[in-house]
Amino acid sequence: MSLGLGVIGCGSVFAGPYRAMIERLRTEGRVRVSALYDVDDAKRRGAAAHYDAEPELRGPDAVIGAADVDVVLVLTSMNEHGPLARAALEAGKHVLVEKPMATSLREAAELLELAETSPGLLVCAPHILLSPTFRAVHGAVRNGRIGELLTARARYGWAGPWWGEWFYAPGGGSLFDLGVYNVTSLCAVFGPARRVTAMTGVAIPEREVDGRPIRVEAEDNAQVLLDFGDARFAVVTTGFTMQRYRSPAIEIYGSEGTIQLLGDDWAPEGWELWRNDDGAWRVFPETDPHWQWTEGLRHLVDCVESGRPTVTRPEHAYHALEIMLAAQAAGRDGVARTIESGFPDPLYDASFSELDAARLAHDRRSHDGL
Repeated sequence: MSLGLGVIGCGSVFAGPYRAMIERLRTEGRVRVSALYDVDDAKRRGAAAHYDAEPELRGPDAVIGAADVDVVLVLTSMNEHGPLARAALEAGKHVLVEKPMATSLREAAELLELAETSPGLLVCAPHILLSPTFRAVHGAVRNGRIGELLTARARYGWAGPWWGEWFYAPGGGSLFDLGVYNVTSLCAVFGPARRVTAMTGVAIPEREVDGRPIRVEAEDNAQVLLDFGDARFAVVTTGFTMQRYRSPAIEIYGSEGTIQLLGDDWAPEGWELWRNDDGAWRVFPETDPHWQWTEGLRHLVDCVESGRPTVTRPEHAYHALEIMLAAQAAGRDGVARTIESGFPDPLYDASFSELDAARLAHDRRSHDGL
């Protein structure tokens, strides 16, 4: 039986990438769009007509409360993510929420608690841990191909959206929209960050959005320094301030070699490996050129159907949010922040028993202050 999807937010994120993923899953007979809502009447009606859905739903609650909705997709502006994901979990639905999972740690902590007790699964973007290229990089690091990890550099940015004022309003910004990818990638490789400091600010104070000038209030330029302990550091360069680039998204430097993830971590193009013992670069081409950053939806459907745990866990999104909020605060006063939460190692192809064992080990390490 196909799963009923309830979509909240029919803007640019839905209209392109997620809609394409939904169409593939519909073709496979695995999902159907049961309800949708957007504050923009034209977007709501256009999407409703395409999916033969009710066009007169008057709010997110109508989507969440629909009896034939099994999975809720939260694709709205960022400040709405936390409250909507919470309402959907409280209603017993499975939830996919776009990044960030919330814009405050209090909201995010509530989602973590609900994810433990709700019958629904919670999957939080970004979904980069699911890409075949990232899995290969993660496996190479865990297998010691480049020795002990020492330092890293990550980068993602572009010139910035010309739609959606909320990107530049409080609760938006380049860290929440872009930097979250790099932060997640680095923590999946190095483990949880221990301290964070940053320089953040508004480099372009006025922009034209939706055809009119607006004042930029959220940071559009950031350099974030992550301390993973034992003098292992990494830097994230991100912002709505980059026109073009050709350098790798992620560079990971170890005691015996280097790994470079080519392309962007959300749109990988393979990876490269340098080992001192080999004295040459080895290139691993992209194994799935059609992989999309919306694969989190397919993963959620897979896990609902099979009963398996999700690879991307709410704790990952919480840790990334704590880092980004700390970076924003450090950008204001120049003071480094200690990070309290953890980032469990991704468990690929794990059973529930393996996931429970890993969670207990992670909780024990966090309790012992390791």
